[in-house]
Amino acid sequence: MAAGAGAVAPARANDWPTRTVSWIVPFPAGGGSDMFSRPIAARVAEAIGESVVIDNRSGAGGTVGTAVAARAAPDGYSMLVGDTGLVYAPTIYPRAGFDFLRDFAPIAAFGRVPYALVINPARIDAANLEAFIEMAKKAPGGIDIGSAGLGTVTHLAIGLFEDRAGVKFTHVPYRGGAPMLQDLLAGQIGAAFVLVSAVAAAVRSGKLRALAVINRRRDAQLPDVPTAHEAGLADFRMTTWFGLFAPIRTPDIVLDRVHSAVQRALGSDEVKRLWAEHGAKVELESRADFANFIGREVERWTRIAKAANVQME
Repeated sequence: MAAGAGAVAPARANDWPTRTVSWIVPFPAGGGSDMFSRPIAARVAEAIGESVVIDNRSGAGGTVGTAVAARAAPDGYSMLVGDTGLVYAPTIYPRAGFDFLRDFAPIAAFGRVPYALVINPARIDAANLEAFIEMAKKAPGGIDIGSAGLGTVTHLAIGLFEDRAGVKFTHVPYRGGAPMLQDLLAGQIGAAFVLVSAVAAAVRSGKLRALAVINRRRDAQLPDVPTAHEAGLADFRMTTWFGLFAPIRTPDIVLDRVHSAVQRALGSDEVKRLWAEHGAKVELESRADFANFIGREVERWTRIAKAANVQME
């Protein structure tokens, strides 16, 4: 019976797909994972000849939907749209219900979006990153810095920055990046790590000041803003990436076909335009390259999460 089942699986994979494919997005509609997945899903559907639907299953920092995807049958009909925060989620959510490396096969990256360290100049009079760090050292806990929420990438970034710069802030967590940015603009908090695309206009208008782009290279939306490395904080980088994954043991023939369809979608003029508007960087790469990147990200962010000692119920 086992031999027979093994013989049937490749034949079914060769026929894939014969019905609608579901992409589980473990966050609410309108968020980054949702926004980046929908235009890709539409083009993948055209390539494979079947519908690709977005299934938003939010809750507990994305762990609810991710656990559902981890338990799905490895037949190519349920996939996961993942992001940076999910790779370390099991470290801070004791009952996450999944292990990213054990339970998922990486397929393709959608894009990577850099952050900037931004201040409200009406609250903090720092001309550059060096002055900001000196100010923070002189008054430990004297600067309010916001995050998009407990356990988010921006929360962990604060802890990493404190460690690398030798400073201490007063952390103000929010329920999402949008309310955090509103309070930063209003001067209710002095600083925050914010996606470059979300603050570029406010920085150009002078309402906010970007001290550094937290990436290896400068961003085209803020070409005059140095990277953290250029500004004197070596090896400090932070981006949010989005990508597609399948339950482990999904047949390679399915993964390869979806990977090819995603690569073609990323090369379309419309997707390039949308990504440029949001400051997303695309690096077309093989499945193996993406898998290696994910392995490094799991190791890196798990280490950061453990150092931050964040625990969520």
